[in-house]
Amino acid sequence: MMPFEHSTQKTSIRKRPLVQLLTRWWWIFLLAAACIGMGAYAYLKSPSPSAKQTSNAQRSVPVVTTTAKQGDINIYLTGLGSVTPLNTITVKSRVDGQLMKVSFKEGQIVNRGDLLVEIDPRPFEAQLTQAEGQMVRDQALLKNSLLDQERYKELAAKNYIPKQQYDTQIYLVKQYEGAIKVDQGQIDNAKVQLIYCRITSPISGRVGLRLVDPGNIIHATDSNGLVVITQLQPIAVIFTLAEDNLPPVLAKLKAGKQLMVDAFDREQNNKLATGYLLTIDNQIDPTTGTVKLKAVFPNKDNGLFPSQFVNVRMLLDIKRGTILVPSAAVQKGLQGTFVYVVQADQTAQVRPVTIGPSEGDTVSIDKGLSSGEQVVVEGADRLREGIKVELPGQSAGDNSRKAK
Repeated sequence: MMPFEHSTQKTSIRKRPLVQLLTRWWWIFLLAAACIGMGAYAYLKSPSPSAKQTSNAQRSVPVVTTTAKQGDINIYLTGLGSVTPLNTITVKSRVDGQLMKVSFKEGQIVNRGDLLVEIDPRPFEAQLTQAEGQMVRDQALLKNSLLDQERYKELAAKNYIPKQQYDTQIYLVKQYEGAIKVDQGQIDNAKVQLIYCRITSPISGRVGLRLVDPGNIIHATDSNGLVVITQLQPIAVIFTLAEDNLPPVLAKLKAGKQLMVDAFDREQNNKLATGYLLTIDNQIDPTTGTVKLKAVFPNKDNGLFPSQFVNVRMLLDIKRGTILVPSAAVQKGLQGTFVYVVQADQTAQVRPVTIGPSEGDTVSIDKGLSSGEQVVVEGADRLREGIKVELPGQSAGDNSRKAK
């Protein structure tokens, strides 16, 4: 009995792993079948692509629209510029001497002829006195020579003296006359030097920082000068434009038209001043392909400051009777620029357009749009051809009733 029992036990041990393996594969098969069934159920329940498109087409998209209008738009040329004074003067001394007095304050607005500084005049006053004294001496000598000339003339006529002596007296008188002219020149020079001791402003403008303090000895050969004055009213702006814009500008100037120019700050938010185009440079910069232009501004409120950076906008022309829409309505795609036009049935239509000049947030439409049509300005990113739109204050039901 013992050998038989041992054999049966071995057979049972061999069959047990096979049963476990079959059981495991059975559960895997059931799990796979369940997954396949769920996928088939979801596929059968999902709507077809045509049904999705129909559902999307019926669902309206809220948008904001505006009406395309007919009007005028300004054509501007823009460039970068720098404020430049019409006149900048470095005040220098024309005589040597000690700086006695400074009559201006740094940053002060001065007028033409206002006293700026005074130089010690005493050396030049002494020169004037000396020249005047020499003049008096030479005038006395001339007067005496003239009397002698008259006497010699009578004596020479009666042959009481040689004619040579009379001729010598004549030329002596001429020498004294020449000496008096020299004396007069010295007097005038001394007076001019005295005038130069009082330095006045040659222009009206704003003085800068003082470059020399009172008490210093200054010379006419000093390179730095005493102070710098810049003219602020009027003031100029030098800016650049692309060479392609030069022909229409030249045509306007040739026709005698004055082109208005606006100067804006660095962020182009605030208009600083309004002026007019003065002239154009005589050559184009070959490295940048730009040309320099100069505009003049009255600058009554001192809104422009020398060497200030500004953005320049020049009015070239006015385009009249064009279609105007907000720039937010214009979209760009692979086929070019277009707008979404809201049709009578409250659907969006893609309308290719040709844009023209723009001014601020307004752009002109040269082709593709008519006055009175409704264009989308907000919500265009969710639109496509033929989709229903919902305007502010309307519901999807209102749109459906309007479409019917």
